Amino acid sequence: MPGKYDLSQYMAARKKRTILSAAIIFALVPLTIYAGIRFLGDRKYLLMSLLIILETMVPFVLVFESRKPQARELVILAVLCALAVASRAAFAAVPHFKPMLAIVMLTGIAFGPEAGFLCGAISGFTSNFIFGQGPWTPWQMFAYGIGGLLAGLFAMWGILKKAPKGWKDVIILAVFGFFGILLVVGPLLDTSTFFTVATSYDAASVLAVYLAGVPVNCVHGAAVALTMLLFGKPLLERLQRIQIKYGMMEP
Repeated sequence: MPGKYDLSQYMAARKKRTILSAAIIFALVPLTIYAGIRFLGDRKYLLMSLLIILETMVPFVLVFESRKPQARELVILAVLCALAVASRAAFAAVPHFKPMLAIVMLTGIAFGPEAGFLCGAISGFTSNFIFGQGPWTPWQMFAYGIGGLLAGLFAMWGILKKAPKGWKDVIILAVFGFFGILLVVGPLLDTSTFFTVATSYDAASVLAVYLAGVPVNCVHGAAVALTMLLFGKPLLERLQRIQIKYGMMEP
């Protein structure tokens, strides 16, 4: 963290980084998805997925500002992505019960919104080598990334605690996880369903897709909330110790 004498410079650099990261995440990534649909007919989804990964690496690299990322920082992020993928694969037999977003959100809380978005995008892409790649993959990468990004932002604003001290903080984590899926990540995935499955694009079709997604999103949200309740506090405590010990990825 910066000292008191360079705090203003740090905050100015952080503001510029946030603006550029937001432009990439909320403009460039959706534009990539749109271009794939509009010009490639959803047939080059692997190319689109790789482009999204490259785009989401830019905000993550900006976190390090004037220094290069250390190998241990990348290893920790890779381990968290692998854990997220494993948590999705472990419950493959349970329809719609996917704890993966809990790991993605905890990554964002611990290491910042850029790391959360990158973890979500990579986990979505990698896990689909198990569950199947398709035109839905870029949408899932974006939706999962947004989940990690929002968790990181809520932690920066002090709403979510990087070091939960009691059940109140843990319950807030769980509530955020449930409604983050129900209100943000789930509807984004439903939008993917609409564009990749729907045969007509009228209001009735839109309503049908989003209403059909509500129970699915509730189950998904419950999986994330339960994971937050059981593992949120111990995992965040361990990640914070690692971050303090090595000075890793200060958001």
